[in-house]
Amino acid sequence: MKDPSCLFCRIVSREIPADIVHETENTIAFRDIAPQAPVHVLVIPKEHVTSLATIPDNSEALLGQLMAAVRDVASIEGLEDSGFRTVLNTGPDGGQEVMHLHAHVLGGRELMWPPG
Repeated sequence: MKDPSCLFCRIVSREIPADIVHETENTIAFRDIAPQAPVHVLVIPKEHVTSLATIPDNSEALLGQLMAAVRDVASIEGLEDSGFRTVLNTGPDGGQEVMHLHAHVLGGRELMWPPG
């Protein structure tokens, strides 16, 4: 189901342009407009889900498809050998800015932890 006020739902419906990297029946991946690393791609379910905290029970298939799309994006971007970071921010205190479940795929340089 689409949320007409959601930025990412509007990307899914092609109302807002995005640099799409990968797409499946249930997921879409596109470049972040404010990248935090040389590679910074967002992977989202096409269905509107607010966050990991609110995903319905029995959503294992969707979560599996999301993670498979993360893997595919890493491969497309040439990150499988050097490595990459996958981040799921959840809720305002977790740093989630767009309230649509999304995974950040970051790579292209060494990513220190903790950041800073």
